[in-house]
Amino acid sequence: MKQSVNCYKIISWNINSVRLRLPLLQKFVVKNQPDVICLQETKVVDELFPVDEIKNLGFDYIEFSGEKSYNGVAILSKIPFSNPQKIDILGYSHKRHLSFDLEIAGQKIALHNFYVPAGGDIPDVNLNDKFDHKLKFVDWMGDFFKSQKNQKIIMVGDMNIAPLEHDVWSHKQLLNVVSHTPIEVEKMNNLQKSLDWVDSHRLFVDESQKLYSWWSYRARNALESDRGRRLDHIWTTPNLKNNICSTNIYKEFRAEERPSDHVPIETIFNFN
Repeated sequence: MKQSVNCYKIISWNINSVRLRLPLLQKFVVKNQPDVICLQETKVVDELFPVDEIKNLGFDYIEFSGEKSYNGVAILSKIPFSNPQKIDILGYSHKRHLSFDLEIAGQKIALHNFYVPAGGDIPDVNLNDKFDHKLKFVDWMGDFFKSQKNQKIIMVGDMNIAPLEHDVWSHKQLLNVVSHTPIEVEKMNNLQKSLDWVDSHRLFVDESQKLYSWWSYRARNALESDRGRRLDHIWTTPNLKNNICSTNIYKEFRAEERPSDHVPIETIFNFN
C-alpha cells in the first residue's frame, strides 16, 4: 500500500505478452497497489490491447504502442498525464518507446518507458544486424537525452544490458555474452553520463552485492540456481534523487505459474 499521500509506486515490468500474463498482472496490482506500471514486450496490436480489464484494476489513464507478436510498450497510470509521445527510434518501425508527462504536487515529470533491443546472440556488429541495432539504439537514447537538460525525468524499462559486475551471476563467464559485453556496458555508461542519471536500485543495494531482475526460461529451477541478470532499470535525473524513498525487485513473481522471465521492479517516490 502507499506509504503516505505523497508517495507513488512506479513499476517497470517486461511482461512478455500482456494478454497471456493478464492474470499475473491482476494478482500483482491487487497485492501491491502501484500507481504507475510501465510494461515492455506487450506483444499485442493496439486494437486488441486489454483496455477494459486494465481499467477495472484502477488505471484510468492508459497509453500503449504495440505490434503483433513482438515488442510493444504500455504505461498504465492512476495519475493523469499529458503530452503522450511515441517515437519510432531509428526508423525500424518497432514499438519500443513511449513517454508522457505526469503532474504531481505541482511538478511536471517526464516518464519514459523503453524496450531496448535484445541484440541477438552474436556480439559482433559485422555478423549480427540485431547487435548493431541495439548499440545504435542506446547511442540514440544518449543523444536524445542530452537535449533534455534541466528537466525532471524518470526513465524505466527493459534495457537488456546488465552493466555492473554484480548485475550478472558470473562476470567472467558472461563477458562475451550479449547483455554484458564491454561494448554494451560502454554504451550504457555513456547513456548514464548524458544526464548524470541516478540508478535508483543501486542507491539502496551496494554494487558489491548481486542484484537481478531476469532469469532464463532455460533454467529448470531458475530461482534456486539463481543465474540471473539485472536487465531492468529505473533511473532518474539528479534533481529527483532526493525524492526516491525505496526500491524493490519482486523476485517471487519469477516462481509464479506461467511467469515472465523478467519480474516487476519498483521505485517509490515522495513528492511533497
